[in-house]
Amino acid sequence: MYAIIATGGKQYRVSEGDKIYIEKIDAEVGSTVSFDVLLVENNGDVKVGTPVVEGVKVEGKVEAQTRGEKIIVFKYKAKKNYRRKQGHRQPYTKVEITKIG
Repeated sequence: MYAIIATGGKQYRVSEGDKIYIEKIDAEVGSTVSFDVLLVENNGDVKVGTPVVEGVKVEGKVEAQTRGEKIIVFKYKAKKNYRRKQGHRQPYTKVEITKIG
């Protein structure tokens, strides 16, 4: 059994027990969050929502609020003595999927 959920402008394919990193959401570590389901599959029976499947929610437990690897944003223009260096770390929320139903 798996489901397709949407959060943070992205879609994720999840099953029970999966641990996923999603765009940061305001939730305390250890709290429960629920997601709308776009598609659900159970033993070959596929239900597609318009836009969401009615009566089906995916629940997850927030495990951590973390940040990704640092990336370097470097702007440069040749022969103009223009250089800008900036770092960025994207915030993420680690969620363990506990229930689909």
